Amino acid sequence: MSDFRIGALEQLAEQVRFAPPGIRQEQMERVRALLEQVRPGRTYPYQFVHYRITNHRTDEYPGLLIEADDLRHDLGRFLDRLAQTLQTGLELPTEPWLTLAEVSRRLAVSTKTVSRWRKHGLIGIQVMQHGRRQLMYPLSVLERFVAEHPEQVERGRRFSHLSHDEKKEIIRQARNLANFGGSLTDVSRRIARSLGRSPETVRYTIRNHDRRDPHQAVFPNMSGTLDPNAKLQIFNSYRKGMTVETLAKQYHRTRSSIHKVINEVKAYRLLSAPVDYIYNQEFDDPSKAAEILGPMPDEEGFQEQLRSKKVPKDVPPEMAHLYEYPLLTREQEYHLFRQMNYLKHQLHLLQSDLDPRRARSQDLDRIEELQAKINFVRDRLIRCNMRLVVNYAKKHVGPSDNLWELISDGNMSLIRAVEKFDYSRGNKFSTYASWAIMKNFARSIPDEKSRRERFLTGHEEIFESRADVRTDEQEQLAQAEQAAGKINHLLDILEPREREILRMRAGLDNEENLTLEEIGKRLGITKERVRQLNVRIMKKLRDYVAEHRIDW
Repeated sequence: MSDFRIGALEQLAEQVRFAPPGIRQEQMERVRALLEQVRPGRTYPYQFVHYRITNHRTDEYPGLLIEADDLRHDLGRFLDRLAQTLQTGLELPTEPWLTLAEVSRRLAVSTKTVSRWRKHGLIGIQVMQHGRRQLMYPLSVLERFVAEHPEQVERGRRFSHLSHDEKKEIIRQARNLANFGGSLTDVSRRIARSLGRSPETVRYTIRNHDRRDPHQAVFPNMSGTLDPNAKLQIFNSYRKGMTVETLAKQYHRTRSSIHKVINEVKAYRLLSAPVDYIYNQEFDDPSKAAEILGPMPDEEGFQEQLRSKKVPKDVPPEMAHLYEYPLLTREQEYHLFRQMNYLKHQLHLLQSDLDPRRARSQDLDRIEELQAKINFVRDRLIRCNMRLVVNYAKKHVGPSDNLWELISDGNMSLIRAVEKFDYSRGNKFSTYASWAIMKNFARSIPDEKSRRERFLTGHEEIFESRADVRTDEQEQLAQAEQAAGKINHLLDILEPREREILRMRAGLDNEENLTLEEIGKRLGITKERVRQLNVRIMKKLRDYVAEHRIDW
């Protein structure tokens, strides 16, 4: 999912990343300057933002207005994108550059304080120094930031040290406020305002106290471990659209700990199913990787046949879908089976080295990427061989047999055959699959006839002539699952805050639907603002449904 709130700004970030390095550095300076000038409560036209960043005017998105909060968020992401593109091969100018630790010592503030100044325009750049990446700050940028933000720098110096009495006062106030149900973040902000300290300093003092003295902790849940049920609830709530910030408040945790829980549960789920594949020695040869992962032989011809969808005239309409995918040649078949098993081998290696408790997001994303590629190749092999199942089902169907039941049963045999076929032996897959399908029919058809004969009543013609008005529980479950899938698909197009508003407003997740005023209190915005966002969300969903012709 995108980390931008405004799609137009993400699109612009993708465009400017292909500019020469010198131009990108200039654009970073423009973005940093614009970020400092954004004022809360205002809206900014996209065309104005585009001009400030690129120094060129555009006709795109003429009516798009961006709220200050969204603009500040996306400009920060914009700077990250530009900084990442300048990591490799970036030559440092002759002016002095300072590391994060050197900036901290020079200004007599903590490294966390320096990092927080990033949103105010002090942006470091990841550069290669002595063979490793390091966050560096140009001296001229640092001096300009200090000159433009003297009060902020001075306040950061004051916040660096707390006396023993000040710490005791922070803990005393925090304990009183926590008794009224305040979260760590809310309590830290209120104490910071009353004592003239930064929220981060107060939060750190409280958390440090709780770690040193867990029996007298202000927020005891912060130091305890979550049970498996709580972790599963956090993961499911996140999947349904609840933001990390909301979950952190609900469970009295930091955002980083919530991210860690989500990754842990996700890792256990991804690792729960073992990988079954046919190993080959060439999988360990790095020089073979490009050939194995490349397109299969005559991929263009395959795609052309796929687009044409030529169906013979004598094929019944209900079986026309079998001809959407063309038959594979021996070479194409060999390539796809080798590719599928190679991807499974890579997945197996990644899973073997992964500790769910220390899973990184990039590793989990890589596992999901491999699983998606495996499913794509497997589906192509299955679809291209489904005609084989129909041919054998027609040969084995009897007067009292149901052809579609045989086809469904044969498809299961085909799927198992795709998983078990050893391509390295040089045999054609149709030979192996035919044997598996016929063996399954030889077992399942007599069993079905025996079952029917055992429960024969002599009045089957009466039962067959009557309409079946019974409720099919499986059909109801399938319909409910299909409806839930449509809902989740629509929710995926919304931003996290939009999903959370819709979830509370519509009463999803077995919760009561909240009023606009109640939603506003939870999100810290006005009732009118919630109403405006709700109208925008519903219009967005209606437009998407109409554009994609979704049967809703």
